[in-house]
Amino acid sequence: AYQLEQTLYKLQQTQTQLIQTEKMSSLGQLVAGVAHEINNPVNFIHGNLSFADRYTHDLLELVHLYQKYYPKPDLEIQERAEKIDLEFLIEDLPKILSSMQVGTERIRQIVLSLRNFSRLDQAKMKPVDIHEGIDSTLLILQNRLKSKDSFPEIKVVKEYSDLPQVECYAGQLNQVFMNIISNGIDALEEGIDN
Repeated sequence: AYQLEQTLYKLQQTQTQLIQTEKMSSLGQLVAGVAHEINNPVNFIHGNLSFADRYTHDLLELVHLYQKYYPKPDLEIQERAEKIDLEFLIEDLPKILSSMQVGTERIRQIVLSLRNFSRLDQAKMKPVDIHEGIDSTLLILQNRLKSKDSFPEIKVVKEYSDLPQVECYAGQLNQVFMNIISNGIDALEEGIDN
Protein backbone atom coordinates (compact mmCIF):
# COMPACT_ATOMS: atom_id res chain seq x y z
CA ALA A 1 0.00 0.00 0.00
CA TYR A 2 2.84 2.39 0.89
CA GLN A 3 4.64 1.65 -2.39
CA LEU A 4 1.43 2.27 -4.37
CA GLU A 5 0.92 5.54 -2.51
CA GLN A 6 4.50 6.63 -3.34
CA THR A 7 4.05 5.68 -7.01
CA LEU A 8 0.79 7.64 -7.22
CA TYR A 9 2.47 10.63 -5.57
CA LYS A 10 5.39 10.50 -8.04
CA LEU A 11 2.93 10.16 -10.91
CA GLN A 12 1.02 13.22 -9.69
CA GLN A 13 4.24 15.21 -9.41
CA THR A 14 5.32 14.17 -12.92
CA GLN A 15 1.89 15.09 -14.29
CA THR A 16 2.05 18.50 -12.57
CA GLN A 17 5.52 19.09 -14.01
CA LEU A 18 4.39 18.09 -17.50
CA ILE A 19 1.38 20.39 -17.30
CA GLN A 20 3.61 23.24 -16.09
CA THR A 21 6.16 22.60 -18.86
CA GLU A 22 3.37 22.53 -21.45
CA LYS A 23 1.95 25.77 -20.05
CA MET A 24 5.36 27.44 -20.22
CA SER A 25 5.94 26.16 -23.73
CA SER A 26 2.54 27.52 -24.83
CA LEU A 27 3.29 30.83 -23.11
CA GLY A 28 6.67 30.98 -24.85
CA GLN A 29 5.05 30.41 -28.25
CA LEU A 30 2.37 33.01 -27.51
CA VAL A 31 4.97 35.56 -26.39
CA ALA A 32 7.14 34.88 -29.46
CA GLY A 33 4.09 35.40 -31.71
CA VAL A 34 3.11 38.65 -30.00
CA ALA A 35 6.71 39.91 -30.15
CA HIS A 36 6.84 39.17 -33.88
CA GLU A 37 3.50 40.92 -34.52
CA ILE A 38 4.61 44.03 -32.61
CA ASN A 39 8.11 44.05 -34.10
CA ASN A 40 7.08 44.48 -37.75
CA PRO A 41 5.04 47.71 -37.45
CA VAL A 42 7.40 49.17 -34.82
CA ASN A 43 10.43 48.61 -37.08
CA PHE A 44 8.52 50.25 -39.92
CA ILE A 45 7.73 53.30 -37.76
CA HIS A 46 11.22 53.43 -36.24
CA GLY A 47 12.86 53.18 -39.66
CA ASN A 48 10.70 55.93 -41.15
CA LEU A 49 11.17 58.28 -38.20
CA SER A 50 14.76 58.99 -39.25
CA PHE A 51 13.48 60.09 -42.68
CA ALA A 52 10.70 62.17 -41.09
CA ASP A 53 13.30 63.80 -38.84
CA ARG A 54 15.55 64.66 -41.79
CA TYR A 55 12.65 65.96 -43.92
CA THR A 56 11.42 68.06 -40.99
CA HIS A 57 14.92 69.48 -40.48
CA ASP A 58 15.14 70.37 -44.20
CA LEU A 59 11.69 72.00 -44.25
CA LEU A 60 12.43 74.01 -41.11
CA GLU A 61 15.71 75.22 -42.64
CA LEU A 62 13.73 76.30 -45.71
CA VAL A 63 11.26 78.21 -43.49
CA HIS A 64 14.22 79.96 -41.79
CA LEU A 65 15.62 80.95 -45.19
CA TYR A 66 12.24 82.38 -46.23
CA GLN A 67 12.11 84.33 -42.96
CA LYS A 68 15.66 85.61 -43.56
CA TYR A 69 15.13 86.76 -47.17
CA TYR A 70 11.44 87.71 -46.86
CA PRO A 71 11.14 89.22 -43.38
CA LYS A 72 7.91 91.01 -44.37
CA PRO A 73 5.68 88.35 -45.92
CA ASP A 74 2.21 88.99 -47.37
CA LEU A 75 -0.66 89.47 -44.91
CA GLU A 76 -2.12 86.05 -45.79
CA ILE A 77 1.18 84.34 -44.87
CA GLN A 78 1.45 86.36 -41.63
CA GLU A 79 -2.10 85.41 -40.63
CA ARG A 80 -1.48 81.75 -41.43
CA ALA A 81 1.79 81.79 -39.44
CA GLU A 82 -0.05 83.26 -36.44
CA LYS A 83 -2.94 80.81 -36.80
CA ILE A 84 -0.67 77.77 -36.70
CA ASP A 85 1.65 79.42 -34.12
CA LEU A 86 4.64 78.92 -36.42
CA GLU A 87 7.29 79.84 -33.83
CA PHE A 88 5.97 77.25 -31.37
CA LEU A 89 5.63 74.67 -34.16
CA ILE A 90 9.27 75.22 -35.23
CA GLU A 91 10.40 74.72 -31.63
CA ASP A 92 8.10 71.80 -30.76
CA LEU A 93 8.17 69.61 -33.90
CA PRO A 94 11.76 68.31 -33.40
CA LYS A 95 10.93 67.55 -29.75
CA ILE A 96 7.87 65.53 -30.81
CA LEU A 97 9.92 63.53 -33.32
CA SER A 98 12.61 62.94 -30.70
CA SER A 99 10.07 61.66 -28.14
CA MET A 100 8.56 59.39 -30.82
CA GLN A 101 12.02 57.92 -31.46
CA VAL A 102 12.51 57.34 -27.73
CA GLY A 103 9.07 55.67 -27.61
CA THR A 104 9.74 53.33 -30.51
CA GLU A 105 13.15 52.47 -29.07
CA ARG A 106 11.44 51.56 -25.78
CA ILE A 107 8.96 49.33 -27.63
CA ARG A 108 11.84 47.64 -29.46
CA GLN A 109 13.55 46.95 -26.12
CA ILE A 110 10.32 45.45 -24.76
CA VAL A 111 9.99 43.27 -27.87
CA LEU A 112 13.60 42.13 -27.43
CA SER A 113 12.84 41.19 -23.81
CA LEU A 114 9.77 39.25 -24.95
CA ARG A 115 11.83 37.41 -27.55
CA ASN A 116 14.53 36.62 -24.99
CA PHE A 117 11.92 35.21 -22.65
CA SER A 118 10.35 33.07 -25.36
CA ARG A 119 13.55 31.08 -25.95
CA LEU A 120 11.65 28.16 -24.46
CA ASP A 121 12.09 26.10 -27.61
CA GLN A 122 15.89 26.33 -27.63
CA ALA A 123 17.11 22.84 -26.96
CA LYS A 124 20.85 23.47 -26.75
CA MET A 125 22.99 24.84 -23.98
CA LYS A 126 24.60 28.20 -24.60
CA PRO A 127 26.04 31.10 -22.60
CA VAL A 128 23.30 33.50 -21.47
CA ASP A 129 23.00 36.62 -19.36
CA ILE A 130 21.04 35.62 -16.25
CA HIS A 131 19.93 39.22 -15.62
CA GLU A 132 18.40 39.36 -19.10
CA GLY A 133 16.31 36.28 -18.30
CA ILE A 134 15.11 37.74 -14.99
CA ASP A 135 14.27 41.10 -16.61
CA SER A 136 12.36 39.37 -19.41
CA THR A 137 10.40 37.32 -16.87
CA LEU A 138 9.58 40.40 -14.78
CA LEU A 139 8.34 42.11 -17.94
CA ILE A 140 5.95 39.24 -18.64
CA LEU A 141 4.72 39.35 -15.02
CA GLN A 142 4.58 43.16 -14.84
CA ASN A 143 0.79 43.19 -14.79
CA ARG A 144 0.72 40.91 -11.74
CA LEU A 145 3.05 43.30 -9.89
CA LYS A 146 0.70 46.29 -10.32
CA SER A 147 -1.69 47.31 -7.55
CA LYS A 148 -5.22 45.98 -7.67
CA ASP A 149 -8.39 46.72 -5.68
CA SER A 150 -7.39 44.92 -2.48
CA PHE A 151 -3.73 44.40 -3.27
CA PRO A 152 -0.90 46.98 -3.17
CA GLU A 153 1.79 47.19 -5.85
CA ILE A 154 4.68 44.76 -5.48
CA LYS A 155 7.92 46.70 -5.70
CA VAL A 156 10.80 44.74 -7.22
CA VAL A 157 14.25 45.85 -6.10
CA LYS A 158 17.01 44.57 -8.36
CA GLU A 159 20.45 44.35 -6.83
CA TYR A 160 22.38 42.74 -9.64
CA SER A 161 26.10 42.14 -9.41
CA ASP A 162 28.51 41.59 -12.28
CA LEU A 163 27.95 38.01 -13.38
CA PRO A 164 29.63 36.17 -16.22
CA GLN A 165 27.40 34.50 -18.79
CA VAL A 166 26.16 31.10 -17.65
CA GLU A 167 26.15 28.02 -19.87
CA CYS A 168 22.59 26.71 -19.62
CA TYR A 169 19.28 26.00 -21.34
CA ALA A 170 17.95 29.57 -21.58
CA GLY A 171 14.28 28.63 -21.97
CA GLN A 172 14.29 26.20 -19.07
CA LEU A 173 16.06 28.72 -16.85
CA ASN A 174 13.40 31.30 -17.74
CA GLN A 175 10.78 28.72 -16.73
CA VAL A 176 12.47 28.48 -13.32
CA PHE A 177 12.47 32.28 -12.95
CA MET A 178 8.80 32.38 -13.98
CA ASN A 179 7.86 29.70 -11.44
CA ILE A 180 9.82 31.26 -8.57
CA ILE A 181 8.53 34.79 -9.16
CA SER A 182 4.94 33.60 -9.79
CA ASN A 183 5.03 31.56 -6.59
CA GLY A 184 6.35 34.59 -4.71
CA ILE A 185 3.51 36.76 -6.04
CA ASP A 186 0.98 34.04 -5.15
CA ALA A 187 2.39 33.84 -1.60
CA LEU A 188 2.18 37.62 -1.17
CA GLU A 189 -1.40 37.67 -2.46
CA GLU A 190 -2.39 34.83 -0.13
CA GLY A 191 -0.72 36.63 2.78
CA ILE A 192 -2.83 39.74 2.09
CA ASP A 193 -6.06 37.71 1.83
CA ASN A 194 -5.51 35.93 5.19
